[in-house]
Amino acid sequence: MIRIFKTPLFARWIFPRRIWGFSSSDTVYLTFDDGPTEEMTQWILKTLDEKKVKATFFCVGANAEKFPELVSEIETKGHAVGNHTMRHEKGTNVSEDVYQKSIEEAARHIPSKLFRPPYGRLPRKFDSNIHPNYKIIMWSWLSYDFDASIPVETILQKAGKQIRPGDILVLHDNEKVEERVKTLLPQLIDSLHEIWCYFRLKTGTVEQGSPYMMLLEIGCKCLTNSTIANSGQEMSEHPLIIMRPSL
Repeated sequence: MIRIFKTPLFARWIFPRRIWGFSSSDTVYLTFDDGPTEEMTQWILKTLDEKKVKATFFCVGANAEKFPELVSEIETKGHAVGNHTMRHEKGTNVSEDVYQKSIEEAARHIPSKLFRPPYGRLPRKFDSNIHPNYKIIMWSWLSYDFDASIPVETILQKAGKQIRPGDILVLHDNEKVEERVKTLLPQLIDSLHEIWCYFRLKTGTVEQGSPYMMLLEIGCKCLTNSTIANSGQEMSEHPLIIMRPSL
């Protein structure tokens, strides 16, 4: 089976009301789906702290209901949460009414106006009822961390070749991917550090009434090594970007 890591551009034309990425010269955005789960989400939060990286967690309502303290911890640590339906329903398998009620039920446990459809499967006609209340956040690069047939080394190679500024990246924080993500996540962040050689602190603004969104912050100025040397600063001295873009 062919695995497409990079979302084709025509998806943006077919579903223009959904967010597939951002216009940015120096930022990519990290997201996690399907949690929170007790051990995995806590490990990810610890790793993100160590790497000084922020992310958005699209939570399944049933998991958020089971682990409300993890939802609170995600936000307390400066990350953001998003709605991923109550029971991880696939939009193509249920009626619009059932799907909408699942989102509403999940919203009782997930304080967010961001929404991502599980599996990325959402009939276009559903958008009109979801869009007034949520920003529909898709992705432009899928890690396939859930597919054990794809070696982590292959995923990292794809990341190095395909990820560009403005991309929204997807990993998962469920128990099924635990060992793979524990190998993948630190290397993915480190590899982006190596590819994108300049990091700076940047704070964006959120417009009045716009949902708060914290999606990654690895900078990409792509300066030459000589430029960095002339600045008299080492790469390690530059903090990662922290950005709260308006949606």
